[in-house]
Parts: sequence; C-alpha cells; structure tokens
Amino acid sequence: MVTNNEVSDAEAKELSAKGYHPGDEEWEKLGIARYVNWPRTVCSIEGHDVNGSPLKGNYLGSDIPMADGFKANAVYFKLGFLDKNSVALGRQFQEMLPTLWMKAGAIGKCPVIDEHTPDMLILPENRFAVLTDEKQYTEFADKLKEHPEIDTVFIVTDSEAGHRDMIAGLKVKKSYQLYRDYLDNFRINTVRR
Repeated sequence: MVTNNEVSDAEAKELSAKGYHPGDEEWEKLGIARYVNWPRTVCSIEGHDVNGSPLKGNYLGSDIPMADGFKANAVYFKLGFLDKNSVALGRQFQEMLPTLWMKAGAIGKCPVIDEHTPDMLILPENRFAVLTDEKQYTEFADKLKEHPEIDTVFIVTDSEAGHRDMIAGLKVKKSYQLYRDYLDNFRINTVRR
C-alpha cells in the first residue's frame, strides 16, 4: 500500500492558523497515512483495535476470528527526497538500504545501519550483501564463501567491466551494479551518461 499523508481541508486550515506546516510533527500525525492507514494495517495483522481490544467477528466468508490476526510482514517506510549532491558523494547509503532490501526480496527484518557507510555489508539473515568499497573485494568474496544462503549481491562501482570481473568470482544467483551516485540506479526513462 502506498498513500500520501494529507490532512483534510478543515484540519489544514486549523493547523495553519496555529502556525504549523506540512512536515511538522503536529501536522504529520494527523495525516491519513499515519492516523488511519498505518494503524488500520497494524490492527488487522495483530487482531486488535487501536485501544488493544480484540477485534470482533470473523473474516468474511470464514469461521476464522479476526482477533486471531494473521501472519504477515509489514514495514512502514516514509518516502522522502534525498539531496542529489549528498547522494553523489555516497552519503545517503543509510537511506537507500531499504530499497536494496526490497530489491533483494524483503527477506527478514529490514537492516538498519548508522550514518557511516561500511566498506561492505554481509547480511545472511536477509540473504544479500553489498560491497561499497571495491578495494575490499577479496575480503568480501571470502566472507561470501562462508554464507552460501546469500543469493543477491550489490556492488557499488562505476566500472561496468570491473563489476563483471568481480561477479565472475562470486557464486550468487543475482547481482546488481550500483553506481556511486545511487540515484542513477533508480532514474526512470533516462539514459546514464
């Protein structure tokens, strides 16, 4: 599910009169995504209402109680804009990691890192790995040998030939080249120059 986080016209006027603007916490917490859609999703999965009381009734067409909830893996991501210059300097890896996790199949819990971009990430519980510093390739390849469950690899390099050479030495099902300017990987209807 993807939705914006807009508020009603009446709420927008009231919030504006109080000096709040879109992006302010007071404004955002009343938006449809945070106030309605996300709580509804969590409650449906966990089988209770927003106050913690069990849901009443059964799922339509079944004898399964809604209070039982159901097995699901849901994650809330806030889509925002990244500073192009900061991305070009490799300073937005932390913000791009959830995208890589989803591209690799969204297996396990989405990994989180601090602001420092590591030379490599080996994530067996997520079944993917990322090499951000080509100079660390040998160590990266050795570590991957210890984790045959990893089937997706991302390599950050602007060299297509270098990417091909590195991947030739790895035994993985899927590999992706990430340009140092991460945004280049996700541009729509454009050609890399």
